[in-house]
Amino acid sequence: MARLFDWSARPVERMVTVASLIAGKGTPARHAQVTADTAEEAAAAEAAGIEMVICRAANVAAVRRGSPRVFVTAALGFAEAVTDDEILRAALGALTGGADAVITGRRLGVVELLAAEDIPVMGHLGLVPRKSTWIGSTRAVGKTLDEAADLSDRCRRLEEAGAFAVEMELVPAPLMAHLTRARRLVTVSLGSGAEGDVTFLFSADICGDGDRLPRHARAYADIRTLRQQIDAERLRAFSAFRADVAQGRFPAPAESIGMDAAVLEALRSKD
Repeated sequence: MARLFDWSARPVERMVTVASLIAGKGTPARHAQVTADTAEEAAAAEAAGIEMVICRAANVAAVRRGSPRVFVTAALGFAEAVTDDEILRAALGALTGGADAVITGRRLGVVELLAAEDIPVMGHLGLVPRKSTWIGSTRAVGKTLDEAADLSDRCRRLEEAGAFAVEMELVPAPLMAHLTRARRLVTVSLGSGAEGDVTFLFSADICGDGDRLPRHARAYADIRTLRQQIDAERLRAFSAFRADVAQGRFPAPAESIGMDAAVLEALRSKD
């Protein structure tokens, strides 16, 4: 556990740091990363030994309430911060709120802007879902020579712009392995094989809490079924309550507050 100061100059402990992630490139140890946007999710991640989480920038405070030790990367929304000043303000706000790094899929100029302030920046390459119209579908990126060469060049430029890490989404595993060895960037694999420096999955996929499990993911639980059972139990309870109200069965004397009959009689005499 590393002891350091966060961006608000508070003494903190972290399971990993930017320095340890960079120093650990190429070692057998694999770090794990999940999504977390609530205190409960963050607390569960820390308790499970998961070192890193990604959350929306607006949810950093909640995540930090759940876990003081996981490495938190704040995702900067495309619409919430648009101009360079807004982006910088949002990044610094997330960091002073408890984040350790930020992730952005924006242009290299934004990465340079943030890196110039010594802000740890993670880029996003491969499939960037919000930009998938440019590739025509949600598919793997880098299978052809042209795409692989372009991805390699984007990694190089991202590194030159000052990023310390890159999330690689749906990149062929051999290409991911090559780029992990060829670049200084800490590589985060989301559906891109086992050779990244960090392995990342969405919490909903891990917990079986979605409508469809992506091919690259693995469900370790079935929270969706539990939620459906909770929904059914809620409906059953509401229906029973409504029926009891309609039939005069609720509230019964046991759920009502009584009073001394003499007090009530005295009140009636006054009225």
